[in-house]
Amino acid sequence: MADAATLHEEEALGKAYDARLMRRLLRYLKPYKRHVAGALLVLLLGSGIAIVGPWITQLVIDEAIPAGDRDLLGLLVAAYVVSIVLGFVLEYIQALVTTWLGQSVMYDLRKEIFEKLQRLDLRFYDKNPIGRLMTRITNDVETLNTLFSSGVVSVFGDIFTLVFIVGAMLSMNWQLALVSFAVLPLVFLTAFVFRAKVREAYRDIRVRIARVNAFLHEHITGVQVVQLFNREKADAGRLAELNEDHLQAHLRSITYYALFFPAIQFFTALALALILWYGGLRMLDDAMT
Repeated sequence: MADAATLHEEEALGKAYDARLMRRLLRYLKPYKRHVAGALLVLLLGSGIAIVGPWITQLVIDEAIPAGDRDLLGLLVAAYVVSIVLGFVLEYIQALVTTWLGQSVMYDLRKEIFEKLQRLDLRFYDKNPIGRLMTRITNDVETLNTLFSSGVVSVFGDIFTLVFIVGAMLSMNWQLALVSFAVLPLVFLTAFVFRAKVREAYRDIRVRIARVNAFLHEHITGVQVVQLFNREKADAGRLAELNEDHLQAHLRSITYYALFFPAIQFFTALALALILWYGGLRMLDDAMT
């Protein structure tokens, strides 16, 4: 039976960002360059559409309603509805394209891994439990699916959206924009701490699921030996320990998420409170409408 020490590769946390590893992963996108370009174009359009709604709302409040212009009001409402429909269509197309990209890359990756495993000599399989290898082929590859289906493309989409939103905020009212940006250091600090903690938690999950899978595979394939030496009860206890370790690792990651998202919501509310405070003072001084 494999000892936990043989799973040392999963124990290594590594760097937060490995450029060499990322280049190796991104090469799997080369056969799908046109689809990636299409997904980025859709994301760019969606990012632009995302700021149309607030801009139209501003025009309704500042222009159409004070002027009593019914025609302008109707036109702006129609434009608002069109922007919502376009946003829905673009989001639908984005989901289809990115999911297809992720699954296509995973197909190629699984095929390459299987062909690689067939070429390895028997000494490799003596040192690496089959359950651990199955974890690599299934769990780890599925994790990469998230990277390719949403991570890579969404990063660019988020950057585009952020640029559009920041530009719109500064053009509408740069003073209020700067007030809202006051909470950004707190957001960055929280995100930095969260990233470090959640990486460690997911590393622990990866280690423990590899141990569970290796234990299950070896004991199921060697069930005759287990029964011969009357090891059923002892091995069931060992599996319970491994399962408990895996459960606790998951609970730690859930705890970090349970703290992170409420913290971000708090900072969002704080930014809104600062905007209301500063904007209210400016309106009382007749410096803003």
